[in-house]
Amino acid sequence: MHSVILLDGGMGRELHRRGAPFRQPEWSALALTEAPEIVRDTHLDYLRAGADVVTANSYALVPFHIGSRFETEAETLAATAGRLAREAVERSGRAAKVAASLPPLFGSYRPDLFDAAAAPALAAPLLAGLAPYADIWLSETQSSIEEALFWQSCLPDDGKPWWVSFTLEDTRAHDEPLLRSGERVGAAVEAVCKAGAAAVLFNCSRPEVMAAAVAEARAALDAQGSRARLGVYANAFEPVAEEMNAANEGLDAIRQDTTPPNYVAWSREWLAAGADTVGGCCGIGPEHIGALAAALKAV
Repeated sequence: MHSVILLDGGMGRELHRRGAPFRQPEWSALALTEAPEIVRDTHLDYLRAGADVVTANSYALVPFHIGSRFETEAETLAATAGRLAREAVERSGRAAKVAASLPPLFGSYRPDLFDAAAAPALAAPLLAGLAPYADIWLSETQSSIEEALFWQSCLPDDGKPWWVSFTLEDTRAHDEPLLRSGERVGAAVEAVCKAGAAAVLFNCSRPEVMAAAVAEARAALDAQGSRARLGVYANAFEPVAEEMNAANEGLDAIRQDTTPPNYVAWSREWLAAGADTVGGCCGIGPEHIGALAAALKAV
């Protein structure tokens, strides 16, 4: 069994909370040019809280968010995101890792918009900008198997591990854990492990749906004899009806019950189900990561 790795928390909502320049559609990308010191300091606070991995603030570097700037600035902005994360690690004095965020290129929670023909041109500048700073390639908030496997197909041959994180269908009750594409978690785990994933994670979904996904993923990993890591970083969004789910269009409300103690309690469920990697997504801040670090140290 792996020792537990602690991830950081969300970046966009934390930047907003700290008063960084923040508006739609640019979202978290705006701070890269207008308040880079806040981005770096946020990474640093996650490291001080106990995170072993910080994720570069490159999630919003897609045409949906930065529009025409993508064509001329995507690589530079990706490099800035990677550099700020690396600077934070160096300032922390800790042996932490930088994960390069490789986002959904056509919109969060929208597997129906994935365009395999257009994707390579969008991925290239992100990979080029992040490469000098990345320890881990993290394809995150992936809504379908196709979306995840695309990222693996265009990674550089640099020996760095590929981690993939899926977002789960959490807008309605169902009997089995599903990706937002409707595909089974077990099938997704099998596909990405065959493609070489060093970690399979679940993120940007409600805490309540994670344990079942971890249990199915653990069974799939064990059936393959895989040593891949398994983990969760949930969000703190209020549940919304499926037809109202517009993750790309504005700031969702934050739940009042995602307190640090409650988040620790959910994380214990994920660990008991077979996870070995935990952190937080949207709305989960340094105080949550600090509480997780204290709980894990106590164990």
